[in-house]
Amino acid sequence: MPDTDRRTLLTGAAALAAASTTAAAAQDGQGAAAATTPAASAYPKPPFPVQRQPWPGLASKMNPRPDHGERSYKGSGKLAGKKALITGGDSGIGRAAAIAYAREGADVAINYLPAEEPDAREVVALIRAEGRKAVAIPGDLRDERFCRKLVAQAADQLGGLDILVNNAARQQTRPTIADISSQDFDDTMKTNVYAPFWLTRAALERMGPGAVIVNTSSEQAGDPSKDIIDYAMTRAAVLNFTKGMAKQLAPRGIRMNAVAPGPFWTPLQVSGGATPDKQRSFGESAPLGRPGQPAEIAALYVAAADPALSFSTGQIFGATGGNGQPA
Repeated sequence: MPDTDRRTLLTGAAALAAASTTAAAAQDGQGAAAATTPAASAYPKPPFPVQRQPWPGLASKMNPRPDHGERSYKGSGKLAGKKALITGGDSGIGRAAAIAYAREGADVAINYLPAEEPDAREVVALIRAEGRKAVAIPGDLRDERFCRKLVAQAADQLGGLDILVNNAARQQTRPTIADISSQDFDDTMKTNVYAPFWLTRAALERMGPGAVIVNTSSEQAGDPSKDIIDYAMTRAAVLNFTKGMAKQLAPRGIRMNAVAPGPFWTPLQVSGGATPDKQRSFGESAPLGRPGQPAEIAALYVAAADPALSFSTGQIFGATGGNGQPA
């Protein structure tokens, strides 16, 4: 075995042992109590083994498996009694936010595509291990009627809705604009822009003063890569949406913030979001020399919704490994 491949496999194995968990560990209720934070220097660095999954991909099949904070995130009651809906909550950044919210005292509903059910079941177990209510609602956000149904179902089953996290996203790499079909473009726009608009509009019918909407944007909003231009366009739209809506909602006492990640190790990358070459070196260009793990951004989603930060609205919380963030 070449030295590079051996180092990659050893790094992946070490990260898996240190940073991930299993559903069984979640169900024993020890997740938060036994929380230990991995040293950032121990997280996997490129090169990564090239791997491919059909869209939308599963975190449970990634190598190395991402760390969503299953064993490391420890809450302190920042969101006690809150009711939150998180889209894309089965894996990646959404999963990390769901774990953190539950450990901060919130009941959590997650949305995901039916193909992501195996990952979603793990998240539900992790939420329930904290003694919080977990609601799993699969469905396709490209459908406006489903978006309305999702908000209604989440609010009804949770007993209200205080926080909406618009996190789900679609990213498919295409070499040139000629390679982006109208269907591709439509799917990306509907998932990344239309859905947050539809969900926000529906959620606001049920939200009162003190409620918060948190959107996921990206460093791509200000520094777009050449082979995911449609995705980058949507992240810029979300940033603009956040700033404008924050002004509109301020008189109602409702806040809207956004989180702008840089490169993060999630199923987005292995299910068409990155070419094999980019996947192998993913995160290498960040000053920290590696991609972030979802566990490393979860606290920003907590901060974006934290009632203690009641003067923070229209804010962009960045985690880009040193690359700065969009203005």
